[in-house]
Amino acid sequence: MHSYPEPALDLVARMTEAAAADPARAAAFQGAPGCNSHRAALEYDSQCLPLPCFSFEDALDAVKEGRADRAIIPIENSQHGRVADIHFLLPESGLSIVGEHFMGIEHALMALPREDGTTGPFSGAYSHPQALGQSRHYLRERGIVPMAYADTAGAAAFVREQNDPEACAIAPKLAAELYGLKIVEENVEDAADNTTRFVVLAREPLDPFALRGEKAMTTFIFEVKNIPAALYKALGGFATNGVNMTKLESYQIGASFAATTFYADIEGAPGEPRIDLALQELAFHCKYVRPLGTYAQARSRG
Repeated sequence: MHSYPEPALDLVARMTEAAAADPARAAAFQGAPGCNSHRAALEYDSQCLPLPCFSFEDALDAVKEGRADRAIIPIENSQHGRVADIHFLLPESGLSIVGEHFMGIEHALMALPREDGTTGPFSGAYSHPQALGQSRHYLRERGIVPMAYADTAGAAAFVREQNDPEACAIAPKLAAELYGLKIVEENVEDAADNTTRFVVLAREPLDPFALRGEKAMTTFIFEVKNIPAALYKALGGFATNGVNMTKLESYQIGASFAATTFYADIEGAPGEPRIDLALQELAFHCKYVRPLGTYAQARSRG
């Protein structure tokens, strides 16, 4: 908790205390109060008790240890790609994906006004690297240097703490309200359709059969055998069984570079014959297949 800037510490303490009193309603998120993950937790479940955590690992640990019922983690952004390394974090945590949430991202430029109420000009803007990347054209046109910070709302609290009129933050409007900053300009993101996908994680997976009648997603990781055309053969079962794969990413584990692990999202749930057949064929060509969760689609991929 003490890694947060001073202006955020009281809010973090109060929210942590509320979550501790009713962990069944607690939803852990990474960042300071007022960040986009805080917004996403409230959008996903307006009755939840948001629990701020300094890192993604801290948020997952809160669920593992029973201090929160779930965690909500951003994993990809329409403008700037991957957000969290869920490929590494989730398998290590032992948690399961039980939901997803898409949220439109609106960034505001905010600063501490001078005594006369004026702001700027600014030499540097603090924010999470994702937010800086999503606003890079705006910053470049104005000659403002991007300065990376752990999260958007934490950057707002840091600007308040520094009391530097040449510093500003890019964060959700909620952060300006929480930390007493003035919004200089709204919607500084470079694309109007800027969207982040979040996943909801819990200790126990959902039963795929409970999702019958709903459009479902299934997420898993796998490593193919180290033989020619293994990936081509492994993925063939999804095509022949009419299964739509909406995401496939490769990543390395360890320093050998000898084997590649893949992260995939498919439409459908185990228990459907076409899904079971495709996963069986995948497993035949793999060293292992590890499910990460089956959950209801938040929106159509069509």
